[in-house]
Amino acid sequence: MGGEGASSQSDDLLLITRRVGALGRFLETEDGKSLLAGYKRAANILKAEEKKDGEGAFAGAADLGLIAEAGGIEEKALAVGLDKAGKSAAAAVAVEDYEGAMSALAELRPAVDAFFDQVTVNDPDPRLRANRLRLLNQLREATRAVADFGRIAG
Repeated sequence: MGGEGASSQSDDLLLITRRVGALGRFLETEDGKSLLAGYKRAANILKAEEKKDGEGAFAGAADLGLIAEAGGIEEKALAVGLDKAGKSAAAAVAVEDYEGAMSALAELRPAVDAFFDQVTVNDPDPRLRANRLRLLNQLREATRAVADFGRIAG
């Protein structure tokens, strides 16, 4: 029986090695560096705002109706991109396709960049603020499905 445990541990180690390798290659690309920067910015904003509103206050999907009402092209692009990339990345991870998961996340780069360039997250309207923070939480969760970006230095 000891052989089965060793085989399972070897398989786990192989999967971890493949995942780390895919992540390392991704982070060497401009898309990877940019997405990591966007993730860190989102995580820092969320950390500060969750201190005020409580952990998990921004869980769940953003309200697309509210985004449409606010007229935010960048918000809508991020929401749609997060839905698509999040599902694609999670599906890729489920079949141990870590390169595919990283490629799915790379598709978020333009939407994340545009969002941070054009949108004020902490809007005076509390509904818009909360909705935008939910978008950032969705970004954090989408990346966590692939790797813990919060543990990456840089």
